[in-house]
Amino acid sequence: MAVTSEQMLVVGILAASVGMFLWGRWRHDMVAVGALLACVVGGAVLPAEAFSGFGHPAVITVACVLVLSHGLQTSGAVDGLVRLVLPARAGRVTSLLALLGLGALLSGFMNNVGAMALLMPVAIQLARRLELAPGQVLMPLAFGTILGGMTTLIGTPPNMIVSGFRAQVGEASFGMFDFAPVGLGVASAGVVFVAWVGWRLVPARRQTGMEGFDSGAYLTEARLIDGSSSDGKTLGALECALDASGAQIVGLVRNDTRIVAPSPSRRLRAGDILVIEAEAEALAGVLSSLQLKLEESVRPGSSAESAIQVDGNRSDPASARVEDSSGQALEDAPADQDDPTRPELTEVVLMELVVLPGSSLSGRSASDILLRTRYGINLLALSRQGRRSTTRLRDTRLASGDLLLMQGPADAIGQFASDNACVPLAERELRIPSLRKAWTASIIMVLAVGGAAFGLLPASISFAMGVLASMVLRTVPARAVYGAIDWPVIVLLAALIPVAGAMASTGAADLIARVILDHLAQGHAVTALVLILLVTMFLSDLMNNAATAAVMCPIAIGTASGLGVGPDAFLMAVAIGASCAFLTPIGHQNNTLILGPGGFRFGDYWRLGLPLELLVVLVSVPMLLLVWPL
Repeated sequence: MAVTSEQMLVVGILAASVGMFLWGRWRHDMVAVGALLACVVGGAVLPAEAFSGFGHPAVITVACVLVLSHGLQTSGAVDGLVRLVLPARAGRVTSLLALLGLGALLSGFMNNVGAMALLMPVAIQLARRLELAPGQVLMPLAFGTILGGMTTLIGTPPNMIVSGFRAQVGEASFGMFDFAPVGLGVASAGVVFVAWVGWRLVPARRQTGMEGFDSGAYLTEARLIDGSSSDGKTLGALECALDASGAQIVGLVRNDTRIVAPSPSRRLRAGDILVIEAEAEALAGVLSSLQLKLEESVRPGSSAESAIQVDGNRSDPASARVEDSSGQALEDAPADQDDPTRPELTEVVLMELVVLPGSSLSGRSASDILLRTRYGINLLALSRQGRRSTTRLRDTRLASGDLLLMQGPADAIGQFASDNACVPLAERELRIPSLRKAWTASIIMVLAVGGAAFGLLPASISFAMGVLASMVLRTVPARAVYGAIDWPVIVLLAALIPVAGAMASTGAADLIARVILDHLAQGHAVTALVLILLVTMFLSDLMNNAATAAVMCPIAIGTASGLGVGPDAFLMAVAIGASCAFLTPIGHQNNTLILGPGGFRFGDYWRLGLPLELLVVLVSVPMLLLVWPL
C-alpha cells in the first residue's frame, strides 16, 4: 500500500501532537490549535474549514451541558438528593456504595468535575464518620464519577465526540441512552468492586478519626510580636511547647533571610517569623499559646499591636477573629468599601479551599493576585501533596490540587472561590441553596434530556434551549454563563475535529488501522477491538480524554472498515476506553482534584486503578460483542 505525502504529513502532525500531549509542557488546547494550523499550512485542511469545529454539534452540546451542570451545582438541586440517598449510620461498604452510586448517577447527567465538586465535602465528612483516611473515600468517589460518565450521551465529552463520528460515516448519531447498555454494566461492576474491595487498596496517607478535615499539614508563617511570651526563648523550648499539638517549626525568617532547619539553641526575638507546619485545626491553638501573629493576617498599616486570638465563645478551633488590643474586631475588607449598613464587628473565619484544574490561580502567587486589595482576604497557609516550599508563602506559585487556608469574611472568600475556580472543603456556606431555583434547574435539565432522548430535537438544540431557559429564569445568571464553560476543552474539541477529518480524508486513519490489523490483530476482529480499547485506555491515562477520543475515533472507524465489520462496537470501545483514566492524577480532572485533599502521590493511583481497568476490560469486551455485534 503506497503512502502519500499527505498521509505522512497528517501522521507526523498526529504523532507530534500526541507527544506534546504526553509531555504536558503546553496546555492541551494550545497543542490542538497548533496541530490544526499545521494541517492548514500543509494543505490537509482547507482554510475555509479550519474553524468549522466551533459549530460542530458535539462542541455546542458540551458547552451547553457545562452551563446546565453549573445551574444544578449552584442552585442546591443535589443537596436534597444527597440527604435522601446517603445513609446516616450504615457501615463502610454500604455507605461507600451509596456515595459512589450517587456520584455515578449525577455524572451521567452533569459534568463529572461538577458532580465531584459537589460531593467532595460529603466524602470528607463520610471519611471522618467511618474513621477512614480522606483519600480512601475521595479516590473511590473520583473513580465512581468517571465511571458514571460513560452511561449517557452527555455524561462525558468523549461520548459526544464518538456520537459525532458515527454521523460522519453515514449512520445516525448515537442517542441519549445508546451508551447505557454497556456503560451501565461497566459502571455498575466498577462501583461495586470499588465500594466492596477497591477502597482497601488506596493508601491511607492521613490518620483517621481526627477532628475536622484531614487535608494534610499546612505550612504557615507567624511573627513574634512585641511583648510576646516567646520573645527571648530558644527554638527548642518552643518546639517542646508544640509537641502536644503535633505542630513543628521547620524554618525561621530573620531580616528577610530564611533559615532552613535553624538550631534549637537559637534565641528568638521580636520580629522573627517562624515557619510552622501544622494541621489547620491546630493553628489557632499554636498562635494563642505562643502569642504569635499570622504574618499575612493584617494589612500593611494596621496596628502593630493586633494579633490573632482564639474566640473563647467558640468551640471550633478552626474559627478565629482578628482583634486589636482593645478587644474590638478589625475589619478585613478593602479600605475603599464604605457600607453604612455593615455591622461594627465583622467576623473573620478560616476556610479551606482546593484549587481546581484550570483555575486562573495556577502559576500565580498571593502577591500577584492582590488578595487584600481585591477581596479583603488573606492566604494564611498552603498544603501541597506533602511537599515543602523553599520560598516565602506570599511568593509561592499556586497549582491545581493545592489546599489553601484562607482568612476573611465568609462572603468575600466565597466570591474569591467563585471567581477563581476553587472548591470549599471545611465549610459549604459559599453556596446558598434555593428551593425554587433547585426545582427550576432540575426541570430544565429533565426537559433538555427528554427532548434529546426521545428524538424531539437534536441534542445540541435541546440543550441550547435549556441554556436559554436557564438564563431567562435566572438559575444561571447571564453574567455566569461564559464562566461556567470550560473554554480550553471547547477549543481543544473544535480544533481537533478538523484534524480528525483530515485523518479520514487523506487516508491517514486507514493507514494506522492497517498497521494495527496487519501487525497486531492479524485480521482478527475481536483482537482488534481489544487493542483499540487498550490503546484508548492507555492514552487516556496520559492525556486529555476528549483529545484521546478525537484521535482514536478515525482509527477505530478505519480498523472496522478494514475488517469489513460495522464501526459501532469499535466506536463504543473508544468511548469506554476514554472514560477509564485511573492510573495517573493527570488523566482526568477529578484525579487531579483529589491530589491535595487525599495527600496522594503520583504513584498511588495505580494500586486501585490497575485492577479497576482490568475489570473494565473483562466486563466491557463481552458486553460490546453482545450489544454491538461485529
